[in-house]
Amino acid sequence: MPVGLRAPETLLPVSGVRWGTACAAIRQSKRDDVALLECIPETRVAAVFTRNRFVAAPIQLARVHLEVQSPRALVVNSGVANAGTGEAGYHDAERICQAVAKQINVATEQVLPFSTGVIGERLPVDRIVARVRQCGERLRADGWLHAARAIMTTDTVPKGVSVQTVLGGKTVTITGVAKGAGMICPNMATMLAYIATDASVVQSVLQTCLEHVIAQSFHRITVDGDTSTNDACVLLATGAARQSSITTLDHPDYPAFTQALTSVANTLAQAIVRDAEGATKFVEIAVTGGTTEADCLRVAYTIAHSPLVKTAFYASDPNWGRLLAAVGRSGASNLDISKVSIRINNQSIVTGGEVAPTYTEALGQSAMADEELLVSVDLGAGDEQAAIWTCDLSNEYVRINAEYRT
Repeated sequence: MPVGLRAPETLLPVSGVRWGTACAAIRQSKRDDVALLECIPETRVAAVFTRNRFVAAPIQLARVHLEVQSPRALVVNSGVANAGTGEAGYHDAERICQAVAKQINVATEQVLPFSTGVIGERLPVDRIVARVRQCGERLRADGWLHAARAIMTTDTVPKGVSVQTVLGGKTVTITGVAKGAGMICPNMATMLAYIATDASVVQSVLQTCLEHVIAQSFHRITVDGDTSTNDACVLLATGAARQSSITTLDHPDYPAFTQALTSVANTLAQAIVRDAEGATKFVEIAVTGGTTEADCLRVAYTIAHSPLVKTAFYASDPNWGRLLAAVGRSGASNLDISKVSIRINNQSIVTGGEVAPTYTEALGQSAMADEELLVSVDLGAGDEQAAIWTCDLSNEYVRINAEYRT
């Protein structure tokens, strides 16, 4: 079960955006697994993709289409990733885009394709194409929650959130959905995320804003240290709210828009970790006292990626030696272990690089027993800080991934 996470009951429509879903029975036949988003012609689109050099066919094609035309549609399938499928997989993605373009009467280059699921298998293109028409017939402004379910793979609950803020005296809406539960690490994690707003924002500002927000949200999560071939985050701004357009980073509404977008992205990013494969603990690792922010992140990720630390989280075992060893091998500059302090929730574990004088095993176990943990590390070397979100590593994670293709 996800840690402190429930499926959203409702998601707010965004004027100018409609979703439609259908079941192509790609990997399972009991729920929709194809989703189609259509947006109005004035929509500005920003996107960030995986940095994995092994890039899936739909991501390759989406990048090409973005260079040619302003998108009018997104099409997403779950179950099969269409990665490692070569030229044939690329043509499969093209066929799906062509079907969408015909269905909603736009240019093929105005369709961005996305896939998620098993790597190395061909898509059942004929079945997906056959369902595109059904998706088109089901397009609706309140289809966000249906889309959140359709893009799931090993997720146990759909992930979505809506936020409203006031820009230029007008209320604007931001709604987003995401999927992801395993193969999660920065450089776009292993996830798909689609966020839309009715605010008016020029494309260059929208892209800069998205990249800034992702650096503080989707790039601050890790489940298992693996980055996927299909990661993508797309932000659409329809402009339907008709407020004064945000045209520069100095625009008076830019901070409020960025804050609202960050709230949406953080909620989705944390939801991915809370629903991580087999997770029983949600863990925030906050590192302070670093010489640089990069050093703080280096320490945080070394802790989060340690199988020994993650299994200790799962066992509620306050094995502080594993934590201190991870700090020591992180490669942080100007690191003096004798200045390092570590706390778990409110319990002091390590001070001055050794076990805290007030620490007892019983106190440590009590702190580790919570399903939400805050691991605070003070490096004592400077004024920089950074935080990331991760989870434990359980027997269930091994089972899920051992049986993933069966």
